[in-house]
Amino acid sequence: MKIGLGLYRQMLNDEHFAFARQMGVSHVVAHLEDYFSAEPELSSGDGGGWGRAGAATWSYDTFRDLIDKLGQHDLKLAAIENLPVAGWSDILLDGPDRERQMDGLKQMVRDAGRAGVPCIGYNFSLAGVWGWSRGPFARGGAMSVGFDIDAIDPQEPIPDGMVWNMQYRDGKPGETVPAVDSDTLWQRYAWFLDQLLPVAEEAGVVLAAHPDDPPMDRLRGTARLINRPDTYGRAFALNDSPANKAELCLGSVQEMGGGAVYDVVAQCAAQNRIGYIHFRNVKGAVPKYHEVFLDEGDIDMARIIRILAGHGYDGVLIPDHTPELVCGAPWHAGMAYAIGYMKALITQVMENPASWERPGAREVA
Repeated sequence: MKIGLGLYRQMLNDEHFAFARQMGVSHVVAHLEDYFSAEPELSSGDGGGWGRAGAATWSYDTFRDLIDKLGQHDLKLAAIENLPVAGWSDILLDGPDRERQMDGLKQMVRDAGRAGVPCIGYNFSLAGVWGWSRGPFARGGAMSVGFDIDAIDPQEPIPDGMVWNMQYRDGKPGETVPAVDSDTLWQRYAWFLDQLLPVAEEAGVVLAAHPDDPPMDRLRGTARLINRPDTYGRAFALNDSPANKAELCLGSVQEMGGGAVYDVVAQCAAQNRIGYIHFRNVKGAVPKYHEVFLDEGDIDMARIIRILAGHGYDGVLIPDHTPELVCGAPWHAGMAYAIGYMKALITQVMENPASWERPGAREVA
């Protein structure tokens, strides 16, 4: 198993690459969308948007330049996380530009494969990650994020011109995104997979689906897709291409409730359906949960490693949404704590093969 670090666009620089190497990280998961570049009122996690979408596609040169810069620090690219919102807004919304945008995504995936990008993560969602609030939710009052349905209006409509929590064009005043039911969303998703997976497979690029966060049945008037333990199996059944995998976020699966995270991990690992893993822990489940330090949440993280080892998983795990520590560099300190904990867990488990688990995962497909 390999440990990586997720970096936002503004962090893709020598300083953060050096930080990764100093911690013994081997891989980087890169965000190329600039989530926090827009107006302050759009850049919140409390029901507003993350920002204004950037370029509709990314080119071969963008991917190759990033890979070359990482290589200068002895780092490898594990994945690009998330598609450019302006480049697939009408694919999500079934808008008039759907076919043209798909042509753009196909070319982008071809360019990614030619440049050496092994995986692209995505979240097929209209509302995106929405409704969070920041607060002292982790141990010792460490700043983290949480979700409480009683603190928001979960069906607040999505403004026109916005999808995936990003503004991709100026909206029409007073208009909102139409409601979308589950069957319609799955039909859109099936078209997306059928169109893009053959190109990804030929290009040698994995497409990895992130589960919904929060994993509600509906949010902002729109259905959610991978929001229950059985829905990953449904997503894989839609298209059996080996390029169809999971961006397996442990926290999001735990937030679904029912304690099925171990079965989902075992199922995905046994079927070689993991693109990479978001290694994070939470307390609680929908409708209320908090993200916490790896060693204080509801998931037995050591057991996750034992299951992965038992199924021969040798891919990348990254810490995600790590609580911040009180110091001059709260993000860096939180990530360093998480990565140190992950390295110790993996070392302990891998040196003790007798502890590895190969559970017969109950049927979650």
